Amino acid sequence: MKRSGVIVIALVLATALMIVACGKTPDKQETPAAGQTDAPAAAPAGEQQTAPESQPAGTTEQAAPQAAAPVGNEQLVPIDIKLPKPMFVGTPTNIAVPNLEKPLGKARPAFLAPAGTKNVAAGKPVTSSDELPTIGELTMVTDGDKDASEGSYVELGPKLQYVTIDLKAQHSIYAVVMWHFHKQAVVYHDVIVQVADDPDFVTNVRTIFNNDIDNTAGRGVGKDMSYIETSEGKLVDAKGVQGRYVRLYSRGNTANELNHYIEIEVYGKPVK
Repeated sequence: MKRSGVIVIALVLATALMIVACGKTPDKQETPAAGQTDAPAAAPAGEQQTAPESQPAGTTEQAAPQAAAPVGNEQLVPIDIKLPKPMFVGTPTNIAVPNLEKPLGKARPAFLAPAGTKNVAAGKPVTSSDELPTIGELTMVTDGDKDASEGSYVELGPKLQYVTIDLKAQHSIYAVVMWHFHKQAVVYHDVIVQVADDPDFVTNVRTIFNNDIDNTAGRGVGKDMSYIETSEGKLVDAKGVQGRYVRLYSRGNTANELNHYIEIEVYGKPVK
């Protein structure tokens, strides 16, 4: 009987040892391969890393760059637009304007144009439907000063007014950027941009922007949207249209009946 008991105990111990030997041990973590690391790559020597800009609520990705219509095999590069500092004063009020463009909520994407494109309006002569501006001089429209402070803008009279820039030669025009008064959040009415071959706008007139949806200005019904003035200005894609003269219309704004221009830039290249 004792011998049987010893045998039973031995079998129980042997079984227990087998169970322990077959038990699982915790998995080991994988080791990164040689040269692999979870840390961000260091910036090249002399180059400073910056954190990605935070996007406004509701945005999911950066807007793709706008591109001018391709011209042959020309390389497209971003045009260099120098922006003035934002100068909003106070809190923007609700603006009840039909067909109003919603703010982008982030910086405007870069605009691509053929290499060699530059601001061909800089320092060029300006004429206007109002020959005696209330404030400022017409030369301010192309003097490079985009600030919204006093002394940086020209004020034209009420109703429909325009300014015309003489580029002094035929140009392929890829973009027009205009700054009205941007110290307050206002909307200018009936904004129209046209290009022509002659100063009277009779020959080869083309409209590249028109937000006059009811033809109040008598230049045709526009399909473009109204927009709130900001320090970025309004960029109009001219799609490589050719011309010598650029004319811009407006008919007052949501704050008063007057018309204001701080700066107009025309990005293009001379026609060869």
